[in-house]
Amino acid sequence: MLVALTSYIILVFVVAWATTRKAKSGAFFTGDHSSPWFVVAFGMIGASISGVTFVSVPGEVATNGWHYLQFVLGNLVGYQIIAFILIPLYYRRQFISIYSYLGERFGDISHKTGAIFFICSQLLGAGLRFYLALNVLQVVVFHNMGVPLWAEAIVAIFIVWLYIRKVGIKAVVWTDTLQTLCLLVAVFATIGSIFFTMNLNADDIYKLITTHHTFSLLDTDWQSASFLPKHFLSGVAIVVVMNGLDQNIMQKSLTCKNKRDAQMNLVVFSIAFVACTIVFLTLGTALVAYSEYLGINLPSSTDDIYPIIAQNYLPPFIGICFVLGIVAAALSSTDSSLTALTTVWCVDILNTDVISGNKKAEKTKQITTIGFAIALIIVVLAADIINDRSVVSAIFTLAGYTYGPLLGLFVFGMTNQHAIKEKYVPIVCLSAPTLTYLFNLASPYLLCGYKMGFELIILNATLTYLGLWLIKKK
Repeated sequence: MLVALTSYIILVFVVAWATTRKAKSGAFFTGDHSSPWFVVAFGMIGASISGVTFVSVPGEVATNGWHYLQFVLGNLVGYQIIAFILIPLYYRRQFISIYSYLGERFGDISHKTGAIFFICSQLLGAGLRFYLALNVLQVVVFHNMGVPLWAEAIVAIFIVWLYIRKVGIKAVVWTDTLQTLCLLVAVFATIGSIFFTMNLNADDIYKLITTHHTFSLLDTDWQSASFLPKHFLSGVAIVVVMNGLDQNIMQKSLTCKNKRDAQMNLVVFSIAFVACTIVFLTLGTALVAYSEYLGINLPSSTDDIYPIIAQNYLPPFIGICFVLGIVAAALSSTDSSLTALTTVWCVDILNTDVISGNKKAEKTKQITTIGFAIALIIVVLAADIINDRSVVSAIFTLAGYTYGPLLGLFVFGMTNQHAIKEKYVPIVCLSAPTLTYLFNLASPYLLCGYKMGFELIILNATLTYLGLWLIKKK
């Protein structure tokens, strides 16, 4: 296992060196605007599949069937909105950080408010995703070797820092292609191994999947958190916010040569992402069917289904593929997050001239990258100390609340020409998620048992929009 891990990490460094050795000044932030769109599109698949998604989506099939596909089909629509509304805006203004739009449209307070909301959300979200991936590796590999989680976290962050420290997003774009390939190999190898063990041919596999009790596509229960209309619309809204208004994701698209290439990247990626989700859901059905075939009692936590079966009931090669898949997912989401955090802090908070390549800008970039790397380690260690899944889940949810104000700010800015009283913007952006959280707690009582789901972000953004309308200037 250690040989496989070491070999994979060496391969990541080889890819990073081979594709970035001629990078120009400013490549850390812009990728020299030279990334082939198809490379970005393929790499974004891995970046969108965190270590949490890698184990959670297949596991969730055991309890919720294929309802997640409703959400992803909403994502497909959301990516078209990003491609044909937001991408032209970003390329026309030639932004390095997308939050520069808030500065141009409203002013410095709104600019920095949006940037700070992103930093808080990205730091918490990326840190917790990183922790959950490391925790899986801890259980599967490193606990038996006597390696504590804190040491695992430090080594992993150090590896990420090493290959992005000079050229940032340029290295991320190319190494993400390797990470994506590793993820897909792990998933396809697991599915193939399961069906081979069950001695199924192509017709048998099709019948098994389409007739299995987990093959439930549509949720028509209006009280359910995954009710079809709200799940689909939430998929649209969340992708627009957590991708189109997220520096982490948009920074990759902005490395394309021009607007058309960036749009092509998102259109192709969105279709590929739906296809990959279907593969993950197929894996979920295969895991449940295989556990029934062998008489395995499924664990109470659905996140444990894939790790347990891969490590204990399938050939050793699949166990290795699973571990490499987790590593790939962890590195792919962490490297882009660290690059985005550095970019937003340097460009939006410090107003650094990052393209000049002068010594002062370079030193600022390096210090900032190291600072956020340490901050991510702190989040991981804090989550390990808490060691309570419900608390970690709550923090994860809290991180998601910060995207609502970003959506409200961007939509308000793009749908009217009103100026606003900027000094009240932080108050509006703090009030909206707070009210959304309180409404979420009360919704089962106020709405006859109706449970809010992903559509909370729409409510959050709407409250932000209304708050900005109240503080507009005449």
